[in-house]
Amino acid sequence: MEYGLVLRWLVLYGVLAALGRPLAARLFSTLPGRGVGLSLPTALAVLGITVYWLGHLAFTPLTLAAAVAVLAGLALLAGLDRDAFADRRLELADGVRPGREWRAAAAVFVVAFALLLAVRAVDPAVYPVGGEKFLDFGLLKSLDRTTRLPPQDMWFAGEPVAYYYGGHLLTATLADLTGTAPRYAYNLSLAGFYATLVTAAYGLAGAIARERAESWRLAGLAAAFFVGLASNLVTASRLLVGALPAPLRADVAGVVAARTRYSTDAVLAGLDSFSYWTASRVIPGTINEFPLFGWLNGDLHAHMMGTPFLLLGAALAFALYRTPAADLRRRRVLAFVAVPILAGFQAVVDTWSFPSLFGLLFLALALGRAEPWSVLSARVARWRAARDADPATAELEHLAGALAVAGVAGALGGLLALPFLLGAAGGRSVALLPAAERSSLPALLLVHGAFVAVFLAYLLDRLSVDRVLAPLVGLVALGVLALTADLAVALVVGPLLIFGWAACRTDRPVGFETVLIVAGAGLVGLVELVYVRELAGPLRMNTVFKTYAQVWVLWGVAAGVALPAFVRWPGGVSVPGTRSRWLRAGLAVVVVLATVPYAGLALSAHFDGAAEPTLEATRFVEREHPEEARAIAYVDGLSGQPTLLSAPATSRYPGPERDSPAPPGMYGWQSSPAASLTGVPTVAGWHHEVGYRGREPYLTRVRAVDDAYTGPPERTVAVLERYGVDYVWVGPAERERYGEVSFTDVSGVTPVFENQAVTIYRIDSAELGVA
Repeated sequence: MEYGLVLRWLVLYGVLAALGRPLAARLFSTLPGRGVGLSLPTALAVLGITVYWLGHLAFTPLTLAAAVAVLAGLALLAGLDRDAFADRRLELADGVRPGREWRAAAAVFVVAFALLLAVRAVDPAVYPVGGEKFLDFGLLKSLDRTTRLPPQDMWFAGEPVAYYYGGHLLTATLADLTGTAPRYAYNLSLAGFYATLVTAAYGLAGAIARERAESWRLAGLAAAFFVGLASNLVTASRLLVGALPAPLRADVAGVVAARTRYSTDAVLAGLDSFSYWTASRVIPGTINEFPLFGWLNGDLHAHMMGTPFLLLGAALAFALYRTPAADLRRRRVLAFVAVPILAGFQAVVDTWSFPSLFGLLFLALALGRAEPWSVLSARVARWRAARDADPATAELEHLAGALAVAGVAGALGGLLALPFLLGAAGGRSVALLPAAERSSLPALLLVHGAFVAVFLAYLLDRLSVDRVLAPLVGLVALGVLALTADLAVALVVGPLLIFGWAACRTDRPVGFETVLIVAGAGLVGLVELVYVRELAGPLRMNTVFKTYAQVWVLWGVAAGVALPAFVRWPGGVSVPGTRSRWLRAGLAVVVVLATVPYAGLALSAHFDGAAEPTLEATRFVEREHPEEARAIAYVDGLSGQPTLLSAPATSRYPGPERDSPAPPGMYGWQSSPAASLTGVPTVAGWHHEVGYRGREPYLTRVRAVDDAYTGPPERTVAVLERYGVDYVWVGPAERERYGEVSFTDVSGVTPVFENQAVTIYRIDSAELGVA
């Protein structure tokens, strides 16, 4: 185990958190705790934004030094600000001990970091099976080789990468700052992003709870549990079905199997057949991950690395929600400076969550009490205050103001993200989802049921009887809609939207957790109506996959606040008997017991029979593919980014004239291993380039590569010249696709590496021609 590297990264995270602390304190000065738990994502965002923009000029050690200097300079300015001293005096007067609270957040980070390091240390390999680790490691190696952003695409030589790579850029930055090779940085960064997410959830939930003088530590720890360890209800449901009487067990299993991706036998299977994978595939045609699954699976993927910054955006929205209307300058800085800048970087980290930051901004203004129009125009705000509008009109105008502010902020964020979006987000459009593809009620409840139960109990507990009657009418209307329009999601998220909105319009003690509840409900409902049409996945698979990742962290924080508050608060409720403390505690126990079995089973299976721990992501190559490993090491030792020619990692041959058996699928070892593990770009690599570039541009290259390997010599020379090929790789995948490969009829092609598995040829462009 590489304990020296672990210590080095922990020290770096500590330094970054220390530099981010004054910045977070100024950004979140209106929040209780002034940004506890948010210092590290704040520092990472500043570092990442600076490196990203300067990196387009040059991505060198000087760039990293400049980014660290910018972060340190901003931290110094924030720490010396007069308002910062005033805020600290107010905290001390209120009995708040900032140092103790920041140390508690640091402890949460270290525990989460250690947990994920232990998970990765027994399974560190970037295996291509069961995920997209070849993509993630290839991006990391490409960044390690490049001297200017954006990096070259390792699967589409000569073109910049067309994938969101901001998280990988941060990983490469941290690796350079610590002098860590990518093969170790991969797993250390995974642990760091996980710990940053869990700590941000702890800090944000604590701030929301402390707003109403509730147990903020309990709320923070509960949020850390829901975000970092909890799972959906699939595992607990299988245990429950197994405990039913035999006749009833078969009937229930049949009902569940008819409305989910599971077979009846799978539902009835006991713990002996447990797999960590099963719980992430519930709704047919979709992927339903939750954070623990993602980090157990071990992809260094955008939808995971973007979650800490999504919570940072939620914290900015909370700061705006809390800032008094009179403090117009701060409100405008948050809405039109902080959120757009963060969103511009988030587009590069995880484009799918880019719009969500503006959705959170909209809801913070829409559900808040302060006048949203004042952020745009004080004149319009004064005009609204002077007129006597009826409640319905006033509510619509309030919403229009929130939408206008979010629209302006979105336009500013879009301008900052435009250079990246133009190059990486083409070929996509939004389409209506066919009714036949919508999720069933059992499937939705298996995925979201624990959160929905907590939120319904919490919101009903805070609505008085007279306030519940009107929303109940809307709920009945939603039930009719669900039955007539085949829209089961209306029954799941409709009550949360209605009761949440109603609670925010009363004097009942609800806060920003309700904004997060409404935000998550809106996202769940949205993907049942529309989806992003793209080539990267069938129908709405990617849309649900990437959206549900956001829903989980937003709802995890909200549940961390809501569940302890529901148990402890003896307020008025509309449901008889829910005042009793034991019933409240019983709900909390049931929710925890229903969401924790997966973690226990998955982690115990993960560590069972573990080998000697290591964080080296590519050690498996030497062990499982020793002959190819030596050839890959040769390519990895090449300087810069020469162009490689290797067999395309397609799941089938592109031309109708090809009648040979298809090579291994994309999720296998032969998915461009030389390019993926070294960052040296190949002319046509992984088949996912279809989703990034379009089908025809990719297949054009595939046909060209086929021509280069199969001849005649004139075509081989033409392809090598057209794409500026420097090296040709002939290994098992090439022989399986093309048979025996020979370049004896082409001059300027010289073997420079050869063993039983692989031959590597170097191309001398000056000598290249037909022999």
